[in-house]
Amino acid sequence: MKRIRESVALTLSLILTSTVFTPTTASAAAPSCSTIATNPAVKKGITLPCLDGKRNFVFEAIRGPVLINVWGSWCEPCKQEIPLLVQIAKEKKIQIIGVDVEEKNTDTAKAFVSAHKMTWPQLYDVKSKTRGIFGLGVPVTRFMDVDGKTVYEKIGPFKSVAEIRKAAKEFLGVKS
Repeated sequence: MKRIRESVALTLSLILTSTVFTPTTASAAAPSCSTIATNPAVKKGITLPCLDGKRNFVFEAIRGPVLINVWGSWCEPCKQEIPLLVQIAKEKKIQIIGVDVEEKNTDTAKAFVSAHKMTWPQLYDVKSKTRGIFGLGVPVTRFMDVDGKTVYEKIGPFKSVAEIRKAAKEFLGVKS
C-alpha cells in the first residue's frame, strides 16, 4: 500500500511539473512597432520604447487613425477586454497600439502579450510617464485621428466587439 501511494505521488508530481506553464523570455517576443505612424516633425514629448526593444516613440508624434489601449497584465478588466481587441485586430480594419503601464519588467510584459495573442504594436511605459495623459486607472482607450487629435476616450473596458466597432465607425469612420 505504501509503495502504491509513493508511485501515485511520484506520478502526480511528474504530471504537475510537466504541465505548468512558465513563460520564458526566449519564446516571448513582442510585436514590431514598425506600423506606428508618426509625425517626424514632433520631437518633444513623452518618449516610450517599443516593447520589441528596437525603437522609441514620442507619444505626441503618433498619428492615426488609431485605437490606443492602455493596459497592465495585473489589471483584471484589461484581461477581460483583451480578447475583444484580439478579435478586432484580426479584422485588420483598425490600427491598434497598446501601452503597457506599471509592469514589473519587459519579460513579464512580453510573456503576457505572447500568451494573450496581442499582435499589435506595444509601447512600454515603465515609469508611468503617460499618467498625466491617461490618468491613474486602466484600461483606457483613445481613438486618435490622422492629426493625432483625440476624438474619443473610454475609461474602463469595452464590453463587446460591437461596442468597439461602433466607436471606430463613429469616431474614426471605419466601415463595419
